[in-house]
Amino acid sequence: MANKTFIADVDRGIYDVINQEDHRFVADKGLTEDIIRDISREKNEPQWMLEYRLKSLEIYKSKPIPTWGADLSELDVENIVHYVRPNTDMKTSWDDVPDDIKETFERLGIPEAERKSLAGVGAQYDSEVVYHSLQAELTEQGVIYTDMDTAVKEYEEIVRKYFMTIITNRDHKFSALHGAVWSGGSFVYVPAGVKVELPLQSYFRLNAKGAGQFEHTLIIVEKGASLHFIEGCSAPKYSVQNLHAGAVELFVKEDAKLRYSTIENWSRNMYNLNTKRSAVDKNGKIEWVSGSFGSRVSMLYPMSILRGEGASSEFTGITFAAKGQYLDTGTKVLHAAPNTTSIVNSKSISKDGGHAFYRGLLRVTPNATNVKSTVNCESLMLDNRSKSDTVPIIEIGNDQVDIGHEAKIGRISDETIFYLMSRGIDEAEAKAMIVRGFVEPITKELPLEYAVELNNLITLELEGTIG
Repeated sequence: MANKTFIADVDRGIYDVINQEDHRFVADKGLTEDIIRDISREKNEPQWMLEYRLKSLEIYKSKPIPTWGADLSELDVENIVHYVRPNTDMKTSWDDVPDDIKETFERLGIPEAERKSLAGVGAQYDSEVVYHSLQAELTEQGVIYTDMDTAVKEYEEIVRKYFMTIITNRDHKFSALHGAVWSGGSFVYVPAGVKVELPLQSYFRLNAKGAGQFEHTLIIVEKGASLHFIEGCSAPKYSVQNLHAGAVELFVKEDAKLRYSTIENWSRNMYNLNTKRSAVDKNGKIEWVSGSFGSRVSMLYPMSILRGEGASSEFTGITFAAKGQYLDTGTKVLHAAPNTTSIVNSKSISKDGGHAFYRGLLRVTPNATNVKSTVNCESLMLDNRSKSDTVPIIEIGNDQVDIGHEAKIGRISDETIFYLMSRGIDEAEAKAMIVRGFVEPITKELPLEYAVELNNLITLELEGTIG
């Protein structure tokens, strides 16, 4: 075998462009009651939200850092800035967004995608949403799409009913942290029977050095309605720690359908400790399409709670772990009602010593009879220094189930590379072709611009090993 040139890191192009920081308000580092009160005061929140934040802070201090997954021992939350307000208010026209922020989102392709193929867009920069739009005809049909801070004030009754009810501040240390310092995010309400034909998209950009981003996304899709929601995330690389501990709560009502697509492309100094859950009622359907790239450490397990008879869940995910990365990802499905179905398709790639860890939980309660579920995990290692693990846990509470599980771990074969090279394809392209073929089931599920982004990210990552 020819010697390879290993590159320590790759230029991530548009994702690593750093803007000069221009803030209206920056909280002190660390977590104290005074900091929480400052955040709430800056947001002019109702009293109940301040009380929830303070209670969450108490719980956060009482809970240990999880030790069962990725190593979080070097994460110093006391050295993180938990709230950074950019020097702008939310705008409804890109022309009104400050030039440096607008140019960031232009580079990421958000305004162009909005013009071509989206029904609405939200753009968050550091801790606040800076731009939001929704097509007029959807507003006329009663669809609500705004940032969470606005929703807390303008749609308080709905928010109080659902906010942090399937993700609570008691679940784990970082859900408690989220409850204390959350900021920004998206609120979507789709009335009964309304089918949103074009996707809505929110993009979260963290620019501030040594800061955290804690957006909260709350989506309610009422009976018989449907929605495709797209989420994108990125941050430039710094030499200090950044933290992402957002929360996503999805409520899919009877006969409703929600597809939730996301590409998380954080920089290599990021701890990505996100929590995502959905509750699905009778004959409702949730579809997760998830891509995890970047970050130093990820712990991310989108969960489907199938609580209504006939509810269904489908999860399609890809994880790419490169040098210095430990990406602990997977999914959880709770079958809590009869005749529910789920499909899990998870793929991971590891290279240059990266560690990809699939962690899954499939639980069937005693009353959930006639459950059908298929779990398929595939891992591809691009060299002999990388690691891949799969820990699929299946807990079955009754005998009337049909469940299948399959797992595969392997490397790119020298024979396949040799065959492609014998057909005139150079080694770099041969490897890239194999990887693109491996992730093709994921890319075909993504909206076009995200499929292109995913392939571009794979190309960037492979440049680090092939030379």
